Amino acid sequence: MSLIDRLWSTIRANDKLHMSYCIVGIVGCLMMYGVLQERIMSEPFEISETSRPEFFRYSLFLVLCNRLMSCGLAVSGLIWNRKVSEIKPVAPLWTYAAASVSNVIATTCQYEALKYVTFPVQTLGKCAKMLPVMLWGIVILRKKYGLKDFGLALSITMGCTLFLVTGDIKSKVSHSLMDSSIYGVILMGTYLGFDGFTSTFQDKLFKGYQMTTYNQVLYVTLFSALLSLFGLLSSGQLPEALSFVQRHQDAWWSVVILSAAASMGSLFISYTIRTFGSLVFATIMTTRQFLSILLSCLIFAHPLSGGQWVGTAVVFGSLYYQGFSRKSGHGKAKSSKSDEDFPSKPLLDGATSSALNDESEASKAVATSDEPPKGLQGLQLRPRDDDEDPEVGSREGGEAISKIVA
Repeated sequence: MSLIDRLWSTIRANDKLHMSYCIVGIVGCLMMYGVLQERIMSEPFEISETSRPEFFRYSLFLVLCNRLMSCGLAVSGLIWNRKVSEIKPVAPLWTYAAASVSNVIATTCQYEALKYVTFPVQTLGKCAKMLPVMLWGIVILRKKYGLKDFGLALSITMGCTLFLVTGDIKSKVSHSLMDSSIYGVILMGTYLGFDGFTSTFQDKLFKGYQMTTYNQVLYVTLFSALLSLFGLLSSGQLPEALSFVQRHQDAWWSVVILSAAASMGSLFISYTIRTFGSLVFATIMTTRQFLSILLSCLIFAHPLSGGQWVGTAVVFGSLYYQGFSRKSGHGKAKSSKSDEDFPSKPLLDGATSSALNDESEASKAVATSDEPPKGLQGLQLRPRDDDEDPEVGSREGGEAISKIVA
């Protein structure tokens, strides 16, 4: 047994250590994703101290890089699991494309919003996705929700509104009336609408077809990459984006690390849901979002007013209440510690792919396989990004995850 195998066996044998491994993986990867996202979209890049600073303006290029990495990892996952036959599409191609269109629009709006509003606004805005997901669920899946669900959605929305109206929300990149925070809020509203549709439509695909997670990730991210590439070519932005990252190598490496962090984060997410259940995952993700806001305020100097802190407390208080008020049956998943129930090697050793949501998941949550995970088998990736930030889940916990993951 190698040193890595012995280390992994030690981690699995200790529940506290095992959960700490998952928490550190999710929080570390997704906080890195958040910091780099804000760094790329709202901070200037300089070649030298005497050169004129430039801002990165090519959101679609970020989407393209993220989706290409996720697509490649999905293929690697299928090959690793010896399921090459699953590369063949199991649903009409237009269904994958439909999810991809809304996914690209949502992710682009998410990145673009950072040109007009601060990262804390963007992160809290993602928390408000609960309401549009519920509305799309009623329209597309004919779901029914109780007063408690609508009450929580309203509470979160009110907290976000309080944050918006009680302090400065304008991004450092905004310089004119055209670059106002109002436009940023409109972009976040557009993100929420299309993101909610993406989650619900992905859920419908899982229920309508015998589709594995890797299969959906592969084709949704493939179409997303193609759509992003078409947008870059038709707008003439691709040469400009390539020229920018060539001039600013730190920007290029930030893009690469951002994509890698989203993909690795989705692997930790899927493994955590598989091992500990959706309740533990939802709690970790809610905490991660709050920590991301704090880290952004520290690194990028976003002072928050008293009213904004109250709004933040209302949002995250509602999310924690939602998580802990769920039935205990949504807690830790039953699983033995035999080799049949856990990957034979550490997650970082082998597995691949994601989306990002990742940030996403069949209703921001992707279904788990009925087969026990061996190696990479049983891991799920999200067709987003998350992007993303990245988001994955089990069918069992999908609804809760779809409302919380950002």
